[in-house]
Amino acid sequence: MHAGGNRLGATGAAVARRGPLTESRLVRYLLTGLALAFLGFFLVVPLVLVFVKGLSQGVAVYLAAVREPVALSAVRLTLLAAACAVPVNLLFGLAAAWAIAKFRFAGKNALITLIDLPFAVSPVIAGMIFVLLFGAHGLLGPFLSRQDIKIIFALPGIVLATIFVTAPLIARELIPLMQAQGNEEEEAAVTLGATGWQTFRRISLPKIKWGLLYGIVLCNARAMGEFGAVSVVSGHIRGLTNTLPLHVEILYNEYQFTAAFAVASLLTLLALVTLLLKTLIEWRSAA
Repeated sequence: MHAGGNRLGATGAAVARRGPLTESRLVRYLLTGLALAFLGFFLVVPLVLVFVKGLSQGVAVYLAAVREPVALSAVRLTLLAAACAVPVNLLFGLAAAWAIAKFRFAGKNALITLIDLPFAVSPVIAGMIFVLLFGAHGLLGPFLSRQDIKIIFALPGIVLATIFVTAPLIARELIPLMQAQGNEEEEAAVTLGATGWQTFRRISLPKIKWGLLYGIVLCNARAMGEFGAVSVVSGHIRGLTNTLPLHVEILYNEYQFTAAFAVASLLTLLALVTLLLKTLIEWRSAA
């Protein structure tokens, strides 16, 4: 019995050291290597090639491409569209997540479905919807023309298209988080006499702050990189309605490959900054 007990103890210790997985070390190394090779080939190598191609004719040509007035105008428009879309989606995401996670009401499932609608609709179709609504021959086009209000082929159309495609990101980040946290602390605060605003500011917001920041980062990244919907409503007017992705497309179609990759590197840098912020938020939220 003593020997058998020792063998069982040794087996248990070995299982504890190996953890719940029983795959051999070779299999684990193989799977890890395949995952790293896939990420390297499809993510790291293309990012590196963007900078290599953009700098292929020297730093002077690279700087000239990114300092061109049309390119700077595209940068400003991209940042402006993101700066308009993110706060709107922040308010919408907070309100939608709060309503879905904290209350029961008729049409709750319908609201959840509508939040996911931009994920199901092609961005190009979304752009066409805005053209049919606000274009010169659209449903509201004649009225807007009489009021001298221009939405399509102007900044408002770009902002609306960006808001639409990024609408679910913050809400979808907050809904499962708030549902998992439950309502006990909020109910206790209300019982003790706290107002709705005090409950939200002192209890709910601190609990969701890292998830909220994570959603904002994702929303901002998608807003700056959006192409399909913005392409339809922008009109591709150089220096006026071209965002960075659209400007890259025009340069590439005109065979200005070095300039196209130089401008694309700006988007790559924005993506890397977004990835860094995302990593920091995940690290702080796990701490």
